[in-house]
Order: sequence, then structure tokens, then C-alpha cells
Amino acid sequence: MLTEANSRHRVLWLSTIAFTLLFNVWMMLGVLGIPIRQSMGLTDTQLEWLIATAILSGAVLRLNFGIWAEQYGGRLVFGVLLLVAAVSAYLFSHATNYGQLLVCAILFGLAGNSFSAGIAWNTAWFPRQNTGTALGVFGAGNVGAAGTKLMIVLVPSVLTFVPAAGYLGGVIPGGWRFIPALYAALLVLMAVAIFAFCPRPDRMPGRGRSMRDTLAPVRHLRVWRFSLYYVVVFGAYVALSAWLPKFYVDTYKVPLSTAALLAATFILPASLLRPLGGYLADRWGPRGVTYTVFTIMTCTLFVLALPNGTFVADLQPAGGGAPFSFSYRLSIWAFAGLMFVLGCAMGIGKASVYKYIPDYFPNDVGAVGGVVGMLGALGGFFLPPAFGALGRWSGIPQMAFVPLLGLTAWSLLWLHIVVVRLRSVSPVLDSDGRLPMQYTTASPL
Repeated sequence: MLTEANSRHRVLWLSTIAFTLLFNVWMMLGVLGIPIRQSMGLTDTQLEWLIATAILSGAVLRLNFGIWAEQYGGRLVFGVLLLVAAVSAYLFSHATNYGQLLVCAILFGLAGNSFSAGIAWNTAWFPRQNTGTALGVFGAGNVGAAGTKLMIVLVPSVLTFVPAAGYLGGVIPGGWRFIPALYAALLVLMAVAIFAFCPRPDRMPGRGRSMRDTLAPVRHLRVWRFSLYYVVVFGAYVALSAWLPKFYVDTYKVPLSTAALLAATFILPASLLRPLGGYLADRWGPRGVTYTVFTIMTCTLFVLALPNGTFVADLQPAGGGAPFSFSYRLSIWAFAGLMFVLGCAMGIGKASVYKYIPDYFPNDVGAVGGVVGMLGALGGFFLPPAFGALGRWSGIPQMAFVPLLGLTAWSLLWLHIVVVRLRSVSPVLDSDGRLPMQYTTASPL
């Protein structure tokens, strides 16, 4: 007989491992896209939309998966999702044309919806005072975005490990196709572990609630504000994780293995620091932590958005002579260093933003977390094509960071406005600027 503590920790660790694996599958095109483009003759636009399609599929149903986890239990939802992702990943490894690639990307992209299911599942098992840390640990499964990249870095021969013809008559495919086939096998094993070792009966806090009652909190403006925040810290993370290897290859002309390693230096802190963000949000509240995160991100993105080149002043210096000019170029190492700082901020911010949800909507984590996660992940769908289009249109790769800079600056401004307005209208705010629970649903902010 499992104790309460043992049960909740089984849920946390098994869901985190499953989420990490599912995130690997969801984001595998970020690095596999390069050999796929070469072997199947895809254009840059086709590759960008293939990546974006998988991201979209992992975004649009997050509300549904969050609600389903509350109504039917995370154990069932995770188990089924693992099996669906396994089948579609294996089919992807045998795709022969662009249409088949797209269909399979839609199906294995569903893996991205595991986040909202896991958030609802873990919230159901953990007390409120520990939800920030628990959700931070679970959310660290985002490190799966680096899984395929590190696999290629640590095992450079993995793309040629299996002959192109494969083994067992092609049942085990070769080349880049081996990786999604390997993921398919691991997903099946993980589904077996979830069904075998997670506690029963599961917790289903949303069981029996009407859909109208479940979705009632979505009408609050606060939900949409949190969603914008999550676009900045998570949607942009997803987009950059998928887009960075191609950026390094095309802009700095480095080999794929180097591009994958450099991209991992952004992905790892953006994932592994999430538990720290949860702890800080539990300790000092989400608002102050998020405020700091947005400030750091705004400053970093401003530098990243500066174009490389030689700049000449229009005015002649006193006494004539050549006009004043200076050259600016961000080296690959300086760029990677700034991306590391950005990743650290995003990792902490992903946890602090999500800590708002159980604080303000403790009985509606599935629905609110689903909406926030869905809209945040949708940012990851729209941003990669925007990155590529802006860079090609302007001829300046750094232009890709301009829309992200704008979103971050606006989020920081909105957060500041809310804090100022709340402190001016309510004398009962706590030290973090939050309203006590009896005021949270009534306030439009």
C-alpha cells in the first residue's frame, strides 16, 4: 500500500520522465529537419512549415488535455498519449513524401499536449504550498527539446549507425529514420511503466463537473494576460529550440553537430532551471520573479536584435575628413553566450508564470493551465515561420529577434501597469502584489 507521499512522488517522477520523452519526440524536427531537408529535397519554407505543424499540433488541444486529465486522470491520459505518439513516430520513420511527413507530424506533434495534462495531474496530487516546486520539476521535462540534439553531438555516427536499408527488411529503418523509430520503442516502454507503476485509483478533481462550469474561469482577463506571458517564456523557447540549429548552420556556417551543441546550451538552462523558478516563485511569489525575468529578457533580446554591419554617420566631423563609422558584429560565441542568458531567464520564467495558475485558480488548473499552455505553445507555431520570413525579407538574420523583443517588452509593461493599478485600488495586497483568494475571481485584472 503506497503512502500519500510515495504516491505523489511516483506521479511526479514518472510524469516528468514521460514528459521528457514526449518532448523529445515533439521537438525532434529541430535537428532532424536538416538531414530530412537534404534527403527529401525540401525547401526552407517546407521545412519551416513541417516544424511549425508539429508545434501547432502540440498546442491546439492543450485545453482539452488539461480538462481530460482532471476528468479521467493523468495516468490514463498520459498512457494513451504515449501510445499514439509511438505509432505516429514509427510511421514518420517510414514516410516517403512531404504529405506523409506532414500527416505524421500532426500525429506525433500531439505529444506536446502532455504538458497541460501533466500540470493538471501533478496539481491534483500536491498541496498548494508545494505546487510551484512540483510543477517546476515536472516542467524541467522541457529538456527533452535537447535530447535529439545531444544524441547527435554525443554519438556523431547515430545518423549512419543503421545502414540506409535498415534491418529486418526495413522494420528498423536506417539513417535519420532510425531516431523516430527508436523513440517509438521507448514511448511504448514508458506507457507500460505509467500503467504499471502509477498509483490507483488516480485523482480526478474535475470528474462530474459540467463543461460550462469547467470553462467559467476562462472569461477572466487575467487568464489571457498569463497566456501572453507564457508565449514569451515558453512559446519563444519552443520556437527557438526548433529554429536555432538552422540559424547556426545558415548564419555562422558551422556543421550540424556544432549547431546542435550550441543550440543545447540555450535549451538546457531553459529547461533545467525550471525547478529553481518554481522554488523562487513558492518562496517569493511569481510576480517579482517574472518581473525580473522579463527585464533580463528585454535587455538580452535588444542586443540580439542589433544587426551586424558597418554603420556610417551622416554628419561630417569638424574640419572635414572621412565620416565617422563603426563596425558591429556579434561573434558566434557572444551570440551563444547571450542565448545562454536568455535560456536561463526563460527557464525560471516558465515556472514563475505557471505558479500564478494554482495561486489564482486552484480549482481550475486543468482549464486555465490548458488555455495558458495552448496559447503559449501557439507562439511556438507562429514564431519559426516569422523568424525565417523576416530574415529572408530583410537580409538581416537578427531581424528574427525583433518580434520577440516587442512581445517581451509589452509583457513587462503590462505586468508593471497591473501592479501599479492593483496597489492603487486595494490596500489588502500581499507582499507580492497579489489579491487574497477571496478577491481573485472578482477582479478583472
